Amino acid sequence: MSHGSHETSASILKQPKAVWAVAFACVIAFMGIGLVDPILPAIAESLQATPTETEMLFTSYLLITGLAMLGTSWLSSRIGAKKTLLIGLGLIVVFAAAAGLSQNVEAIIGFRAGWGLGNALFISTALATIVGAASGGTGSAIILYEAALGLGIAIGPLLGGLLGNISWRGPFFGTAALMAVGFIAIVAFLRDDSGAADASARPRPTRLSAPIRALGQPALAVLAAAALFYNIGFFVLLAYSPFPLGFDALGLGFTFFGWGVALAVTSVFVAPLLTARMPRTRVLWIALPLLSLDLVAAGLFIENQAALVACIVAGGLVLGVLNTVLTECVMEATELQRSVASSAYSAVRFLGGAIAPPAAAELAHLIAPDAPYYAAAISVGVALVIVVAGHRALRRVDRVEAEPDEASVIEAEAISVGDAV
Repeated sequence: MSHGSHETSASILKQPKAVWAVAFACVIAFMGIGLVDPILPAIAESLQATPTETEMLFTSYLLITGLAMLGTSWLSSRIGAKKTLLIGLGLIVVFAAAAGLSQNVEAIIGFRAGWGLGNALFISTALATIVGAASGGTGSAIILYEAALGLGIAIGPLLGGLLGNISWRGPFFGTAALMAVGFIAIVAFLRDDSGAADASARPRPTRLSAPIRALGQPALAVLAAAALFYNIGFFVLLAYSPFPLGFDALGLGFTFFGWGVALAVTSVFVAPLLTARMPRTRVLWIALPLLSLDLVAAGLFIENQAALVACIVAGGLVLGVLNTVLTECVMEATELQRSVASSAYSAVRFLGGAIAPPAAAELAHLIAPDAPYYAAAISVGVALVIVVAGHRALRRVDRVEAEPDEASVIEAEAISVGDAV
């Protein structure tokens, strides 16, 4: 996301310790997204698990994250930001360590679900906390948050590869240790009212059923349905590719480091340039077919490691644009409270991410190794059809809007994190 990126502030690095504590924890949380990617083949080999079973590490994590997103704003608006952050971090420490101690793949799948719950609680609250505690205004806070997001997404696979090169258990223990440091830092430096005193930095209390009812809004329904099919393409590229690549953990770590850097750069810098020059729906009409073509290319060149790496990194460039633009569309699509819209959208979108990894492994087993890429390309094509067919419902998202208020920026950033996940 780019809101506030154009604002410069000499004091951006002169932040209270509380802000640095949360920002550090953010980097670690976002690292958890791609951390297991380089060790999937190693886990499959060490624990005699099939690729489909191994891919369930993504499914349990994303399914629980998506479902938990429906209730995180309800919880944090009642118990406060600091307690919500600490519960989320505590869960990640416990379940990441437990995953590292596991003796079979079923246990890791279960512990990844607990990790997903912790991540949902943490990432949905972190930005509001940074904005509430930062000096230099919302712009400075958003720039810090974007930096944490980009760093985490890029470093996660690299650290996973480096630690995974020693043992597949390494990345799990590494995450638990780093998150424990983040937990201690937040206990020490974040006041109980940080991020909570400012009403705009806290979601208004909402009913638990509100996100489900929100999907009755045509614009939100169109965007959520499109995101479900788009996310299938996203997670085939991210979660299935380690198997046909055939690299060791280090090779996979470097490959997905490139993917993460590409995604972060286009998300922060390229997407705003495009939306400044054309309507948001037009950007989607261009980017979705490009992603589909990239997935077809991955299928065609699956035997060529260098070409497949190029397709993965190129896919990251397109994914960064799509994540940001879809997020902005959700923000502007309805009159709904933004936390409600984001919860509804995120829950549906994560279903696509949960389905894709094991489905890809099964397709590869039953048909051919390149089949998952072609299926993913078709799925992204379906997302394009949904966006084009629903363009009347999306007219509102193409209107030129005034500068967003602080609350809308916070919600937009929270969704973009979900997209990155």
